[in-house]
Amino acid sequence: MAKAWQKLNLEGGGLQAVNALLAQKMRSRARAYIAWALFPLGLHRFYLLEPRGGAVFPVLSLAVAATAWLAPGWWWLLPLAALLGLAVHDLFWIEGRVVRLNKELRMQLFLRKGKANRPPRDYRGRYTEDSDAEAVKRDLHAYKAVKEQERAGHPAAKPGTREEDGARASRQPSFNEQEAMLRELAKRRDKS
Repeated sequence: MAKAWQKLNLEGGGLQAVNALLAQKMRSRARAYIAWALFPLGLHRFYLLEPRGGAVFPVLSLAVAATAWLAPGWWWLLPLAALLGLAVHDLFWIEGRVVRLNKELRMQLFLRKGKANRPPRDYRGRYTEDSDAEAVKRDLHAYKAVKEQERAGHPAAKPGTREEDGARASRQPSFNEQEAMLRELAKRRDKS
């Protein structure tokens, strides 16, 4: 994502704002594996929002250095083995953690509660238990009629009626009708 897009504040901008915020907060596998390459510092754990696990790596690294410097013999191999074992574990752990973390971020952003997402306090829906059943049926029938007219490829109104004039003016041509119009325009252009 370009730097200019990251600085935009689209708060309250709907889905576009949520997607921009999500793109900023999501964790990358590639970055996590690059940080893992520096595992003695535990940067991959900090990047994947695991600060306790991230703190273990520098402590073990210091333990390796301290035992190698202070203790004679092979005692420094024990903390080194623990450090390398944890690093190998994290090599396989990163994939699942990135997936879980990104899923949690998506759920937090898309399912967040806010003032804009709440209905008015006394809202009980469009129809309540007290609604007239006949009025509900009439409204439903009218809604279905409007949706049927919006659907592409619906049968045209009968010729010579007022419905035909209104239907032609109000509805968008279907995909097939648009294709036919484009072919006709191309033929006219080729002739001239």
